[in-house]
Amino acid sequence: MRILKSFFKNMLDIKITIIDREGEAHLVDAPTDMNMNLMEVCKMHELPVQGTCGGMAMCASCHFYSLSHSDHFPEKSYEEEDMLDQAFFVQENSRLGCQIPITKELNGLEIKLAPESM
Repeated sequence: MRILKSFFKNMLDIKITIIDREGEAHLVDAPTDMNMNLMEVCKMHELPVQGTCGGMAMCASCHFYSLSHSDHFPEKSYEEEDMLDQAFFVQENSRLGCQIPITKELNGLEIKLAPESM
């Protein structure tokens, strides 16, 4: 039974590649059955994302660049757009990790953490 539980748990996890601010790639597991977002996954794997506002799209400390799968992201909310308008180093593929829920469609996602704000 234990092996079966482990097998099904692993079926619910996806793989995400996160490139840190030093350029090192980290291949991490992200659970799709825990209602987590990308910021929380980064923190879970002890990557340098602060999440100062607790996931309310009010600080941009989880700012990242999407390198793939952006067509599977939800539309940017007004709050996310507003925060990105105030953030540093924003690019066309910029998003806030706290606004991206982890779903099975994101399996294979690649992101790069944006430089920290000054």
